[in-house]
Amino acid sequence: MTEQDRPHHGVRETFRESHCESGDAAVQAGPLLELRGVEVLYERVSVALRGVSLAVPRGAIVALLGANGAGKTTTLKAASRLLGAERGEVVAGEITLEGRSIAGLAPNKLVELGVAQVLEGRHCFSNLTVEENLQLGGFVHGPTRGELSAALERIYTRFPRLKQCRLSQAGYTSGGEQQMVAIGRALMSNPRLVLLDEPSMGLAPIVVHEIFEGVRELNERDGVSFLLAEQNAAVALRYAHHGVVLETGRVVLEGSTDELRGRSDVQRFYLGDSGTDRERFIDRHRVRDFDALMV
Repeated sequence: MTEQDRPHHGVRETFRESHCESGDAAVQAGPLLELRGVEVLYERVSVALRGVSLAVPRGAIVALLGANGAGKTTTLKAASRLLGAERGEVVAGEITLEGRSIAGLAPNKLVELGVAQVLEGRHCFSNLTVEENLQLGGFVHGPTRGELSAALERIYTRFPRLKQCRLSQAGYTSGGEQQMVAIGRALMSNPRLVLLDEPSMGLAPIVVHEIFEGVRELNERDGVSFLLAEQNAAVALRYAHHGVVLETGRVVLEGSTDELRGRSDVQRFYLGDSGTDRERFIDRHRVRDFDALMV
């Protein structure tokens, strides 16, 4: 067992062993994360997702695109089991990790299995230092002092700016630095999949570039998969491999980012326009099956 694998021994291995009835090879062949026909209600009344199906292949970056209120954050929270905090629940469909249902798993168990979410809004503990914030993310697997130090150095290598302000209170750092802290804290758990919500919101273009370059490096060098929700289509499509467009809780279009970048109607219609043309666009491009992305 390698040093990198060691922190994940336990819950993650137990999950695999207890679910691999057909053998590890069958589980490994499918997508890392998959949602099939997922419907979500808030307060048992308000419909937030309507039959959403999508998949995150291993080692891929998948972008969730859509206007504010389209269902991007709800999709991420459904996958991370965080809906309960907002009185939301999955009422239909299935969500699987490595081909096996995650229904009934607590959010902290998902973290132990290698799924981490970075919430929208750069959530940090403002009275703690940058380094203390990062360390909190590393305690999931009960690391040794040496393992924790090594994990910190990996984060500082990815985001050098954090090393410069590591002893500063997080609440006094810039918005971009706080976003890096939030991402870094998630990475301290050594995840295989990161659910990243609106990483560019409210940040200067140069900071957005720095953050997304970090995402690309983590994906290419470490094989970390990402499902990221983003309103900035230009940035998301530049870095992602696949894109899924949501509109009022439904998947209306999906495909490779090369395909989506070539469509002028994507930029024109899915970011907040309204009227007959928009409705025609939604009806014309509604897609239910994500299997084409897996070919």
